[in-house]
Amino acid sequence: MAKLVINNENKKSTIAPEIYGHFSEHLGRCIYEGLYVGEDSDIPNVKGMRKDVVEALKEMQIPVLRWPGGCFADEYHWMDGIGPKESRKKMINTHWGGVVEDNSFGTHEYFELCNQLGCKTYVNANMGSGTVREMSEWVEYMTFNGVSPMADLRKKNGHEEPWVVDYLGVGNENWGCGGNMRPAYYADEYRRYQTYVRNYDGNKPIAKIACGSNNDDYEWTKVVLDTCYDHMPDGVHGFMDGLSLHYYTLPEMENGNWDYKGSATDFTEEIFYKTLKRGYFMDEIITKHGEIMDQYDPEKQIGMMVDEWGMWTDVEPGTNPGFLYQQNTMRDALLAGMTLNIFNNHSDRVKMACIAQLINVLQSVILTDGDKMIKTPTYYVFKMYRHHQGATLLGVDLLANPTVGKGEFEVPKVFQSVSEDKDGVITITLTNNSLDAAEDVEIQLTKDAGAYNVAEASILTGKMADHNTFEAPEVVKEQSFDKYTKTAEGLSVTLPACSVVSIRLKK
Repeated sequence: MAKLVINNENKKSTIAPEIYGHFSEHLGRCIYEGLYVGEDSDIPNVKGMRKDVVEALKEMQIPVLRWPGGCFADEYHWMDGIGPKESRKKMINTHWGGVVEDNSFGTHEYFELCNQLGCKTYVNANMGSGTVREMSEWVEYMTFNGVSPMADLRKKNGHEEPWVVDYLGVGNENWGCGGNMRPAYYADEYRRYQTYVRNYDGNKPIAKIACGSNNDDYEWTKVVLDTCYDHMPDGVHGFMDGLSLHYYTLPEMENGNWDYKGSATDFTEEIFYKTLKRGYFMDEIITKHGEIMDQYDPEKQIGMMVDEWGMWTDVEPGTNPGFLYQQNTMRDALLAGMTLNIFNNHSDRVKMACIAQLINVLQSVILTDGDKMIKTPTYYVFKMYRHHQGATLLGVDLLANPTVGKGEFEVPKVFQSVSEDKDGVITITLTNNSLDAAEDVEIQLTKDAGAYNVAEASILTGKMADHNTFEAPEVVKEQSFDKYTKTAEGLSVTLPACSVVSIRLKK
């Protein structure tokens, strides 16, 4: 029996809402068909945005949306996506499927979407094939309210007032698809590019995010910070507010063979635990990159932005390999629950995370097919965890926690994080990573245990490959949870095998 001791007097870091962020790229059917169908579509929409999708994402409380990529960002030229749609330039999306990109979803459409969602904006600028001037003019177009060529052009295109850009990524994966740069070269380019990200008219400052590491490339982190450090001590904010980190969980890929990453729905128990073990690696790389960042930024003013993460499998049979369309099972749900708990527990350094991707691509929260829409198991995890957004992490000890899996694929059976919101409500999120064994967990509060009662509790559970389809959309869904009893010290809880549980305690 595991024991979770919650020190509800030990209030730690704030869990940034942006940890629950999402990523939308011009890739496959994420933007087109997924988010945007156009105003003339028979699918119900508001200014081209699917009503069913927007409503579902608002219910999930999406806090921030990254756009337009990804690798696409470093071949995206923003001026091609403004003005009358019929006159916008068309291009070939060379990264993703070789299909025609008609640029009907551009800057204006993105901000309209974020407005409907009520979320913050995260725009990724083109360093790989773009110029400083192009990026600078885009910032001016989006945010300047005075008299200038770009502000005048925005007004001509139908938007009088400027928008708010909350975050701006200065390049993306510049170690790879964003230009195959070396870290010192990228860092010098970052210094130059960020200079021209202006904050106009006393607007809310744009938080600048530098391109960070791929996986466990600790040398990249060290060199980038070392190259930029002499410009930072007197003013980190306004120079570098975040450093990105990308890590994907690839269930079966070995030796760099991207042709076989494993099926999203057809896998063995061994591969299930192997997947969770690879997902668990997120904790190690956050810790080690964080230790390097601490050498330069001990006050943790630079946020670690894990703005691409999630499971990457082979595409569904019969679909375009360049569209990265995959199904989503209870295995995805456990990976999401475990990873979000890891982010919460590192919230002193991790200030944003964006799962890849929002709709119809990789580990998405929603799948669409024409006018049909389904919520994936991952969707329900994000919805169940939404109460952590903006709450305060509480100190905990998880004792007598067994492991599951075998040998090199062994992982802790239970993953957890606990927070308290501004109203004093405590949210406990737990995953049971075992495929066949429930786990009894004694939950103890160190203060006022008897004063708390369960305000709400929910569970997501099923067999490891269970997933929702358009024919059977509710095979896996959030349900009420009642496998608990109140004790003098807190709660006694039974976590079913292969489950994600959320419990909220209120005085």
